Amino acid sequence: MTEPQVTIVVVPRERFSCTRESLESIYQYTDIPFKLVYVDGNSPDGVRQYLEEQARLHEFHLIRVNRYLSPNKSRNIGLSQVKTKYVAFLDNDVIVSPGWLERLIDCAEETHATVVGPLMCQDKPVHEIVHFAGGESHIWTDNNGERPRRRLREKMYKQGKRVAEVRDELSRQETELAEFHCVLVRRAIFDRLGPLDEGMLNTKEHLDFCMSVKEAGETVYFEPASLVTYVPGPPLELTDLPFYMLRWSDAWQLNSLHRLRDKWNLDEDAYFQVKYKRMGWRRRKSILMPLSERLTFGIKSGFFERRILCPLDKLLNRYLSDRYVKQQSEPIQIKPVMATETPREEQNAPTP
Repeated sequence: MTEPQVTIVVVPRERFSCTRESLESIYQYTDIPFKLVYVDGNSPDGVRQYLEEQARLHEFHLIRVNRYLSPNKSRNIGLSQVKTKYVAFLDNDVIVSPGWLERLIDCAEETHATVVGPLMCQDKPVHEIVHFAGGESHIWTDNNGERPRRRLREKMYKQGKRVAEVRDELSRQETELAEFHCVLVRRAIFDRLGPLDEGMLNTKEHLDFCMSVKEAGETVYFEPASLVTYVPGPPLELTDLPFYMLRWSDAWQLNSLHRLRDKWNLDEDAYFQVKYKRMGWRRRKSILMPLSERLTFGIKSGFFERRILCPLDKLLNRYLSDRYVKQQSEPIQIKPVMATETPREEQNAPTP
C-alpha cells in the first residue's frame, strides 16, 4: 500500500446537478493513490443520498453541512481534514481527464512550486474550449495624476481559444494566477498564511490567494499536461436555484470586492466600477433572460425583464442574502458521514 501524497477536497461551486458526473470522473481518471474529502453544503435530498452511498462505497470522508456555504468556507472545512503533503481543491462541477492529478504533482515536485494549476477548459463538450491557461494577478502603482494609485492587474491567457489550436503553444511555466476550479497546493503554505480568507465570499478569492502566495516568496505554476473542464450553469434543476442565487448574490459580490479593495489597499478605479456595473449578470443570463423568453412566448421582451423580473430578482436576492447573514450567528452543524484513513489503491474503480 502506497501512502497518498494528496487529498482531493471537493466543494460546491454554484449548483449540485453536476455532482455525479464530476465525482465519477475523479474515480475513473485518477490512477494514483489519493484521499478524498467531500464537503456537501446543503445539497438536495437526491444528491445527499447519492453522496452518502458513494462515501460508503469508496470510503471517502463526506462532510454534510445543512446550510449553503461560500466557496472559501467550504474549502476551509475540507482543509481542516487534510494531513497529506498536497491538497487538490476541486469544484463539484469539474470533469477531470486521465492523468490530471499525477501531472499536477509531477510539476510541483520538479519545480518545487507551492501552487499548480492545470489547463482549465469550460463548457461541453469537455476539454475543447480554453477557460484559463495561466495568467496575471499583481498590484502595480500608477504614478500618473496628483497622487500614486494602487491598481490591480488581472489577465487570463487564451480564454475562448480551442485547445486543439493552442496546445502546441502551451508549456509548463511560472505564472501569477491559478483558479480554484481545480488547483494543487502544498499543505504547508497554510501553516504560514492561515486558512483561506472567508471574507472573499464569491469572487476573486483565487486572486487574493495567489497574490498572498507570491507575497510570501513562493511560486505558482501552470501545467498544461493536466487537463480539466468546469461545466458552468445555468442551473439544471429547480433545487439548484436557491444556492445559485445566493452564490451570485449582489451582497456577496459587493462584500468580496470591498474585501479585496481594502485588504490590498487598492484604489476604487475603473476595474471596480466595471464589476459594480455588471452586478448580477450571471442571474440575468442564466435565470431572468430564459424565464422572460418563456413567459413572453419567445418575444424576448426587455421591458418585461427590466420592469417585472429584475425587481423580483432583487427582492429575492436580498432575502436570501439577509437569511444567510442571520445564519452566520448560529454554529455550523457538521455531520461527518464517512471518515476513513483507507487510501484508494492504484487502480480505477468506476462508479457503477
